[in-house]
Amino acid sequence: MQRRKFLQVAGMSAGAAAMPTAWWLGRKPAADLGTTGAPIVLNQLGYPTGATKLATLRSPSPTFTVRSASSGAIVLQGNPGAARDDAASGDRVQLADFSSLRHPGAYGLETTAGKSAPFEIGDDLYRHALWLTIRSYYGQRCGCNVDLGGGYSHPACHLSAEFHPTSGKRGPYKNHGGWHDAGDYGRYVVNSGISTGTLLWTWEMSNSAVRKLDLKIPESGGKLPDFLAETRWNLDWMLSLQDDDGGVWHKQTSENFCAFIMPQDDHLTSYVIGTGSSPYKSTCATADLAAVAAIAARCYGPYDDAYAKNCLDAAKRAYAWASKHPDVTFENPGSIRTGGYGDTDCRDELLWAAAELWRTTGDDQYRHAFETGVTYLRSGNGLEVKTPGWSELSSLALWSYALADRKGASPELLAQIRESSAREAARLVENSKQNGYANTMSLSDYVWGSNGVAGNQSLQLIVTDRLQKNIEFRQTAAENLHYLLGRNCWDLSWVTQLGRNPFQHPHHRPSAADDIAEPWPGLLSGGPNAHPGDRVAASLPRRPPMQMYKDDQAAYSLNEIAINWNAPLVFLLAALNTQ
Repeated sequence: MQRRKFLQVAGMSAGAAAMPTAWWLGRKPAADLGTTGAPIVLNQLGYPTGATKLATLRSPSPTFTVRSASSGAIVLQGNPGAARDDAASGDRVQLADFSSLRHPGAYGLETTAGKSAPFEIGDDLYRHALWLTIRSYYGQRCGCNVDLGGGYSHPACHLSAEFHPTSGKRGPYKNHGGWHDAGDYGRYVVNSGISTGTLLWTWEMSNSAVRKLDLKIPESGGKLPDFLAETRWNLDWMLSLQDDDGGVWHKQTSENFCAFIMPQDDHLTSYVIGTGSSPYKSTCATADLAAVAAIAARCYGPYDDAYAKNCLDAAKRAYAWASKHPDVTFENPGSIRTGGYGDTDCRDELLWAAAELWRTTGDDQYRHAFETGVTYLRSGNGLEVKTPGWSELSSLALWSYALADRKGASPELLAQIRESSAREAARLVENSKQNGYANTMSLSDYVWGSNGVAGNQSLQLIVTDRLQKNIEFRQTAAENLHYLLGRNCWDLSWVTQLGRNPFQHPHHRPSAADDIAEPWPGLLSGGPNAHPGDRVAASLPRRPPMQMYKDDQAAYSLNEIAINWNAPLVFLLAALNTQ
């Protein structure tokens, strides 16, 4: 699949499995509800006791009732909000607020139109979801034996590599590792950049939620916490694509995508691919490594000082190269047909690298580079704060500068970052209030990977809350989790093997080729896309953007998975597990 910058502008829990079901036997079967879900939709994992709890009613009703799932006794009655037309889904909906219900247990919600599926209220509902989504990265590993249990396994793959002529070098190259980027077996530095950076920010900002997780990976039980060990598997591969001069090659893939086969059966040559002309490395990839390696130096130092120093040295060399070559962009050369991740503007990557290096080292050269480089983000409304994405990293740069807590930071610039971030966060909060499914997305956000946009908007809200405390920002961030896990017009959890009704057919080669009915666990679908980018998506009738989805393996512009979409979901779940 070709991932381009213009597209980026804009499970059942253990408790649920044990729920009594007698009272719910009269629930209308999903098959009778049409193509877009049930009459009442909500987070299929449930809600924390003290959290805001909203369900979307897809058929107007004057009242709603919440009952105990075990006894059928009424525990709450109320009036839903006014009926409204939801532009994203085309539905006429109401929101039922049952936030006042705080007693742990299993419940169901009913209206004159029907009944919801049972849901839980409790204090530890998202811990398994966090574990499952982090562990999905082990399932994406390249170059080692993988065994998630339950048959989800494969032997080591892609153990040999060669330099492609576009790299400026020839011959074999001894490297392996990294994560398969998406549904294909390619590895891409720019997408690894935001993915690995987001996970390392998770470690820094929600450490208590991830520090002691037992991910049951080959490194479990070692000195390094499992979360950092898994992240290092990809970081080491990123470091291996750095040339002696400090520059970083753009990606490592075959020339074309392989068939839908298991990774060990892909015998196409794994090439280190460059720009095709001198200096062969790309600015965006190099600056991405500089930023991520600088964060890594902070995270790994307490466990492996030598490794942290190696990361910092790599970051400095990469930043020096990128500063010397600030506009070497990438597009697929000649015979290459794998994901492009082409980006025509690397100023945001350079800005992020400068901010992270200053935060790590305190060296004024990086502070000065950031404070000079930030000029392009200024507008009549102050600084432009954008939702992060693989090709838009400027906000990560702004936030890292503000979070650095170092002497020498400009008080004026810090105030501008906080003010502009809060303004954009308030806009997302207002979106949530206006949307019938309470997510934060605007109509223009239903692009390729819209579920990743929702995740990154939650990251944006959580980081902004850290900069300028506002409980509404964190509460709104959680609304996107509810959307991703079932409170959407499809009554669908967009995470494999999570929730009562998870999607089943990701565009993901191991899920298609392993002869197991269920897909590999913990993977987030790209989600609805108003701009069809494949044959299946193009065949759908034109509908409102949330309706532009199909759970189909061939629909890669709707239903592929990707490491950069899972990363903000991990960040969000970790933040919610620290509350």
